[in-house]
Amino acid sequence: MKGTAILYQPDQNIRFIEDIEKEKFDELLKQCGGPKCTNHLNGQLVGFGQISPMLWHEEDVDWDYGY
Repeated sequence: MKGTAILYQPDQNIRFIEDIEKEKFDELLKQCGGPKCTNHLNGQLVGFGQISPMLWHEEDVDWDYGY
């Protein structure tokens, strides 16, 4: 199952990752609160830095309408 992950960072930036597998989101969630969060996405190792509580949205986000 795929969806959109929303990551909150200490510098108050918000990062959206679309079309991400639920298993990948769960891996990110396990690293939550740590100093360095990384994950393999689209065959590349991506570093997100420190992240705090996140949200999983199971469907695609309709950016014209919102949630």
